[in-house]
Amino acid sequence: MDVVLTKLGLAPSRERAKACIMAGKVLVDGQRVDKAGHMVAADAKVILTGDSIGYVSRGGLKLAKALQYFAISLEEKVMLDVGASTGGFTDCALKNGAKRVYAVDVGYGQLAWSLRNDSRVVNMERTNIREVTPADIDDNVDFITVDVAFISLVKVLPVLKNILQPQGHIIALIKPQFEAGREKVGKKGVVREPSVHIEVIQKVTASARSFAFTPIGLTFSPVKGPEGNIEYLLYLLNDNAEDRLSDALIEAVVQEAHAALKE
Repeated sequence: MDVVLTKLGLAPSRERAKACIMAGKVLVDGQRVDKAGHMVAADAKVILTGDSIGYVSRGGLKLAKALQYFAISLEEKVMLDVGASTGGFTDCALKNGAKRVYAVDVGYGQLAWSLRNDSRVVNMERTNIREVTPADIDDNVDFITVDVAFISLVKVLPVLKNILQPQGHIIALIKPQFEAGREKVGKKGVVREPSVHIEVIQKVTASARSFAFTPIGLTFSPVKGPEGNIEYLLYLLNDNAEDRLSDALIEAVVQEAHAALKE
């Protein structure tokens, strides 16, 4: 179903198509379809109903919440999007006034076509963030977003310290399945225990502090990861500001996330 939506031009990417399907906005011959793997007949009538999510992928919804929740302005800012993939974060940043975005990803051919052709986007595909240096970027970076898979944020943060300007901001997406020990990850790579979520958030924030980043805030992503994992948005400042992230706050956010996103 997601492939069909993309080929019909009803969605700019398969990621965006999946988001629309999950939101119940796709009708096939008048019947609502909510599974991306649904097979569609060649002569079927496919309709996309309601408003789309507004970004090239669901990632845009995640960054949009962070910008609103933490009251962050991206007006005329230069951003580094680590783990850009389809470009949800990049798209959201541009729609919120970012001057330029460097979209970094180890993959190839994933960035949405509209972003590939946007003069404000520097497409750094086939690029490992751990090999990026300030010399690879022609601007001073004010803001960094991180949405990586199969690697811990602990291994990414040291590189960001060398790239981000003083007083710069980071929004890092914490994915418990890539931060917890293997023995704490359940079936299909899903981490369900709130106690493990608290543990991995504490681990990442401790690492951030060790590299002189100041934790400013935490909230949960408004949408789950592909396999159903609850994810968290960590707000860091490249400055010796007041640390506002206590263990009590972490626990409260985790409890709120599980209550809001329970199945």
